[in-house]
Amino acid sequence: MANIDYKIFTLGVEEEYMVLDPQTRELKSHQQRIVAEGHKILKDKVKAEMHQAVVEVGTDICCDIDEAWRDVVGLRRTIADIAGDLGFWVGASGTHPFSHWERQLITDHIRYQEILNEMQEAARSNLIFGLHVHVGMRDRRMALHIANSARYFLPHIYALSVNSPFWEGRITGYKSYRSKIFDKFPRTGIPDYFEGIEAYDNYVNLLIKTNCIDNAKKIWYDLRVHPYFNTVEFRICDVPLRAEETIAIAAVIQAICAKLYKLRSENLNFINYHRSLINENKWRASRYGLDGTLIDFGKEQEVNTRILVYELLEFIDDVVDDLGCRHAIQLVHKILERGTGADRQLAVFDKRENMIDVVDYIHDQFLL
Repeated sequence: MANIDYKIFTLGVEEEYMVLDPQTRELKSHQQRIVAEGHKILKDKVKAEMHQAVVEVGTDICCDIDEAWRDVVGLRRTIADIAGDLGFWVGASGTHPFSHWERQLITDHIRYQEILNEMQEAARSNLIFGLHVHVGMRDRRMALHIANSARYFLPHIYALSVNSPFWEGRITGYKSYRSKIFDKFPRTGIPDYFEGIEAYDNYVNLLIKTNCIDNAKKIWYDLRVHPYFNTVEFRICDVPLRAEETIAIAAVIQAICAKLYKLRSENLNFINYHRSLINENKWRASRYGLDGTLIDFGKEQEVNTRILVYELLEFIDDVVDDLGCRHAIQLVHKILERGTGADRQLAVFDKRENMIDVVDYIHDQFLL
């Protein structure tokens, strides 16, 4: 039995928040005032995004889930306080229920102007809000191995996070419409399998050489080996309504990485499935969230998504105590019982048939 140092699996959490007008409940440009005030307290843990109605935050490198939890809660509270003092609200949802992207201002920054020039309407309409979770790795070679295997679990994680059922005032029929919007970008979605870190680096270098990209950060896969840090970055999730849901998902992601590392240290490997098969499960998770079925490729049959999430929790159970995250993993059961953010947004709308009430609900959930 290998002796594993579980301290290597550090965490970094990034969330994107929507800035709201308290009167109209529409998205509203804060003209980077929230970011400017945030810098005074949070330094580089807060930054602007392409659209001026978005604020992005990122935790420090956290040694465990409790440190990440404190940081996420602190960031949410600080941004909410700053926004309130400036006359704004903030909320966390993968899409705004009814605001139209055409009315939103773009941040005046050369990087965003370059993206707009290349992506055109796809970039202007990309008014979405995500959660990114980084897990520390010993080196990039191991990070690539973990990323290859963890691809299988992306739809399971995604199903827990779905939180964008509305778009421009319509019920989309999806539990997560955010991914449908982002699909218009190149180099997105489930990543390919790469034989090794050399193969991945050759892929990146070819794209740079042929002027497809100017740096590896323009590879926007749902899961990637970070181009500058020794981390695996999970990018598939909608930003959750509540901080505790962010932490539950981050804990699952960390445990998946640790379990796959443990298997590798015991000369065992998880089966790597083809991208096209995993994409079938991603579509199901986007459409139905926890209320549908995913394909169990080993059994070659459909299985209730909630059952597969419980099986995932069983799969990672032998590493959660070593990571010290069992209490955070238990929060997954709250999501399974209470429903995802999308389920709860839809329940508010079904009860009141008013999207203003949905935005109020998103805002009210932000500090829970």
